[in-house]
Parts: sequence; C-alpha cells; structure tokens
Amino acid sequence: MLAIFNWPFSKRPLASIQRRDAPFRTIWSICHIIGCLGLLLHSNLSAKADNPQTNPGKPQFAVRVGRTYQTAKHRFETEPGNDEAAWQFARACFDWADFAASDSQRAMIASEGIAACKKVINRESDSAAAHYYLFMNLGQLAQTKTIGALKILGQMESEIKIALKLDPTFDFAGPDRNLGLLYLEAPGWPIGNGNKSKARTHLQAAVKLFPDYPENQLNLIEAELKWGDRNGALRDLKNLDDILPGARMKLTGDDWASSWDDWNPRIEAAHRKANEPVKMTPPRKSQEN
Repeated sequence: MLAIFNWPFSKRPLASIQRRDAPFRTIWSICHIIGCLGLLLHSNLSAKADNPQTNPGKPQFAVRVGRTYQTAKHRFETEPGNDEAAWQFARACFDWADFAASDSQRAMIASEGIAACKKVINRESDSAAAHYYLFMNLGQLAQTKTIGALKILGQMESEIKIALKLDPTFDFAGPDRNLGLLYLEAPGWPIGNGNKSKARTHLQAAVKLFPDYPENQLNLIEAELKWGDRNGALRDLKNLDDILPGARMKLTGDDWASSWDDWNPRIEAAHRKANEPVKMTPPRKSQEN
C-alpha cells in the first residue's frame, strides 16, 4: 500500500498535479470549437515575452517553478548526451509552460520540452519518461491551437499509449491516469476518441497500481460523478478518505504544496456533490378532460 512512497524521483514537479488536467482543457476547447464552427479557442494575452511568471494564476508557485526550469535547462544544455537530464528538462518545461502569460510563450516553452523528448527518443526509443513528457508538452502546445489541436490530440494518444506499454508505473501510474482522462474528456466518435468504457478502465487501473496516490482516486471519483454514478463515487470517496491521513504525512513540503492546493478543494467539492440530496421530479398532473 505504500509503494508510491518508494518512487525513485523524490523531487516531484511542483505544479504538475495542480495542473494535472492541462492537456484536457485543450480537449474541452476542441469540443467548443467544433460546436461553435470555428470560434477561437483562446484569447491572446499581452505580457512580457520572456516572463511567464507574470501569469497571476498561482504566483506563490511561479518563482519556484521558474527556478526549477532554469536549473533543468542549464543541466540539459551542459549535458547534451544525458537522457535523464533531457526528460527532466521536458518535465520542467511542462510545469513552466502553465505559467505562461500568452499562447506564444506557452508554445515556445512546450516546444523546448517536445524537442528535448524527441532527442531522447531518437537515441533511446524505449524511454517511457520521454514519451510521457512528450505527451504532456504536446498537450501544452495544443492549448495554443484552434482546429490544429485535433491533429495534436492524435499524437498525444499515441505517445501516452507507448509510455503505458513501456512503464505503466511511471509517475504514479501516470500513463493510465492520463489516458483515462483523455478518453473521459475527448469528444466521442466520429469527432474524437472519447470513450466512457476506456476511460473507466484506465482510471481504475491507475487506482489499482497506486491506490495511495490521491490524484488517482480523485480522477476516478470525479468521473463517476460526471457519469451520475453516485454509489460508485461514495464508495471511492471512502477509499480516498482512508488513504488521506497517510498521504498527508508522506507527501509534504514545498514539492507537494501545489498538489494539496489543488486536491483539497476538489476533495471537498466531490464530497458535496456526492452527498447532495437527490432531486425528485414531481409527478405530472393528469390533464382533465
């Protein structure tokens, strides 16, 4: 039950869980574009081109994420043959891109991460980490696109499937977790690859692999609430409540601050929604002849 706490990379990316749905905000936007016949996905924000931390979303985390990005970039540039340095830089790019204040900034940072991952894959095609963070940075890039995001969505699915095949345990069952979210949020056939059955399968697989990791439990619960499966959500909320004390003791410090900043309100929201009184539809009055 404590397998997640033996994960070899103890320094978690500060904002990766806070923004665990970054690639999937893109999918929602794609659906909006299709429904609105080409309306723009995002409005460009005016900001300094070299200062993503001007994004006011989570300023308390921006400085730390920016420093991590700069440190990882320096290591990547000074150790060009180090595959681990390359994918760690790609991970830092994913985190830093979410603080971008404009689409052009986000695209530039994500492209750095994409290039780093492809460099690793060209040398070592069986690197789960490289395929995984290629998927994540493609998600950041897709957020800067409109109709062009549909093509990127297919590339994302291919990369995360490769990562899943190579190492399903990576990033606390990250491949199953992200593939499940992709199938959950994507539009269904014939427009996209959304699939409720596949979403449930992969979200449950992530919980099975790392049941003590709150994000995995939360994603499944939120999906069940979305599907109207109140009994399933209540059951899994109990499981989440059971593992939370241990998680709060183990996942501590600055590296986990943004994760809990994200998880806590989501946990509260899930409890509220799962325990809302069932609305009864009043019977229709029979019409008098």
